Amino acid sequence: MKKRLIGGIVATAILIPAAAFAASAVIDMPARTPMTSEQVKVDEVGKSTLEKLYLAYPETKSFEIIDASNVQGDVSKGKNVINVKQTSIVLQEKGGTGKKITLHTNGSTGEIEHVIQENWEPKEKPLITLTDQEIKTKVSQLIDKMYGNVEQYKVAIEQMENPNQKTWMLNYTNEMFKEPVFQVFVQDNTISLTKIVGIPTAPDTPSNIKVEGLFSLNGKPDYSADNFLNDEKLFALLKISPTELKQELAKGKTVVEIAASKNVTKQQVIDVIAETQARGQLQGDGVPITEQSLKEMMKAVEPKVVHIIEHKTETEW
Repeated sequence: MKKRLIGGIVATAILIPAAAFAASAVIDMPARTPMTSEQVKVDEVGKSTLEKLYLAYPETKSFEIIDASNVQGDVSKGKNVINVKQTSIVLQEKGGTGKKITLHTNGSTGEIEHVIQENWEPKEKPLITLTDQEIKTKVSQLIDKMYGNVEQYKVAIEQMENPNQKTWMLNYTNEMFKEPVFQVFVQDNTISLTKIVGIPTAPDTPSNIKVEGLFSLNGKPDYSADNFLNDEKLFALLKISPTELKQELAKGKTVVEIAASKNVTKQQVIDVIAETQARGQLQGDGVPITEQSLKEMMKAVEPKVVHIIEHKTETEW
């Protein structure tokens, strides 16, 4: 476990329960300042964090904030010193025994760096009893909702050598980075997710392109729409492969017409593509993804999306 843990993860995950990091060494901690739920809701970082959570999981709007704090100062681990500025919020279903979620947000960037999801599976069938594939699915769903574009990562899962408790570790990697983008630990009925490196903006990266030249003009490939239509969620919505989409477009059909043949509305297609583009744009600009910012960006890109999905191959744009 010591060999496989990403360097520095302990320092950056200082507020994640120690049980998830059996290899952790003792580190010097700065003092934490408690926050009330009212303070969280008016604090810039706290408010942004809650908006992201509510957008990802609308049901959490009814959850209670049972604990919150911020911490700022230097964290020492051996010879290394890391400056930490972090806001932490813990929410739980009313009643105190149901679903619970903890968010640790970088106070400087506004980025949610750690997510701990507890008791989201029924007690009679907790996470620890699921198959490896089922665990992958649960973790991937969490990443997709909180960060989007989970399809761009490869995932590896392994059971750790932890004699005290069964522990699974999952690493989500992308060819653009040497280190995993996410490292996740699953224990009992808990998922502890840590974001290690920056997330690439999927719509602008070569790895996003499944098929090139979806449209053509004058007998030559036209790459104008490739970044928009090479969308995993679009393929899933239409239940079509990238190659099949290209074949259908080559017949002179529009994306809207292809969608209609599969009982998918034009608005559904717009929403899927616009959200992917909006998330990629916001991430690329370093703008926190809140419900409001996402809506505004989706509205801004919608006209271009409409233009593309109504376009026919071999016609002027």
